[in-house]
Amino acid sequence: MKGSSISWTAVAIAVAATLALLLAGTNAWLATGVLVVWLGTIWLGRPAPEIEYRNIEDGSLSRQAMVDLIESFGLPLMIMDDQRIASANAAAREALGQHIVGQDARVALRHPEAIRLVSERSGRAVVKGLTGPRSIWQVSVVPIDDRFSLVELVNRTAEADISRAHTDFVANASHELRTPLASIIGYIETLADPDAKIDKATAARFHSTVLREAKRLQTLVEDLMSLSRIEAEKHDAPRDDVALDQLVQSIHSSMVANVGEGRLDLQWSGDPIVVRGDRQQLDQLIRNLVDNALKYGDPEKPVTLSVRCERKNAILEVRDRGEGIAADHLPYLTRRFYRTDPGRSRAAGGTGLGLAIVKHIVERHRGTLDIASKVGEGTTVTVSLALKDPEG
Repeated sequence: MKGSSISWTAVAIAVAATLALLLAGTNAWLATGVLVVWLGTIWLGRPAPEIEYRNIEDGSLSRQAMVDLIESFGLPLMIMDDQRIASANAAAREALGQHIVGQDARVALRHPEAIRLVSERSGRAVVKGLTGPRSIWQVSVVPIDDRFSLVELVNRTAEADISRAHTDFVANASHELRTPLASIIGYIETLADPDAKIDKATAARFHSTVLREAKRLQTLVEDLMSLSRIEAEKHDAPRDDVALDQLVQSIHSSMVANVGEGRLDLQWSGDPIVVRGDRQQLDQLIRNLVDNALKYGDPEKPVTLSVRCERKNAILEVRDRGEGIAADHLPYLTRRFYRTDPGRSRAAGGTGLGLAIVKHIVERHRGTLDIASKVGEGTTVTVSLALKDPEG
């Protein structure tokens, strides 16, 4: 390898600038400190050492051969020449920056644990915060010979996020299941106690509570199973033709029969609206949105269900005129079991999974979901789905 060069012009400029500071009356220690920092920066930023091409037969690899060897790998890989990054493949440059080739590892990595591994030229460790505050990387360093070493970076951030999400989900689901179970067990134990003096009216009220909690438990289990099925299918885009306008009209008719004519309005231009989708899931999506609007909207004001075409998209909107939702809650509404008012939600029979199911159905249909709300005015949920291509 040819020796790395330092720009003596830059050194001369640094010295001249320091002398100028001294002549201007700057404190000598301060001027010296500036000079030391400047020279250190020039040293760390010096050009990458040029690796000479050597005969492959002697067991060594040329610089170009090393570059070609690691470039095609999907994992971020770097070849270190002592403490300097001699080569980095595209994945490593994307993760750490396009400028890292030729840099000192202390400048490129800027993480104590990663720098320690590179300095020791061997070992493996999990490094948190290498490319961002929440990033988690497994860094492995393997020596190639006395001079070169190979660094492998494996991004574990997504795995950690999934694990955390699963842990939170299990904890939340356990809590949601335990609450109605505890209520059912408590009332049944009381009713089964031969020493308990319970009159018929109290017993009837207990039975009614047990039935209500059992139905709530059944609804929760059904929603969990539904969410699981939707998540399992989310990578398979639906291929069936669904007449969304007819589906909306059918749902409107069936729900009006239960809630009354003045409680649910339908707005539709009359144009046929066909999308590629899963009819059962789209039915569930619309019913979940309308149910939410009816539960949490103003009971004295109608909920509006509308469907229309805009350019190449079908737009489905459900609007209530209730209390509205504070802005700080909006980003979290589609999380599992998230409730802005837990007591009110449970009293209304909500499981906390309705909007999570809606979000996953929209994602499977490659659509978009938007929730807009103003306190005191109400909430509007908008779903946009691609219209069926007439030529498709």
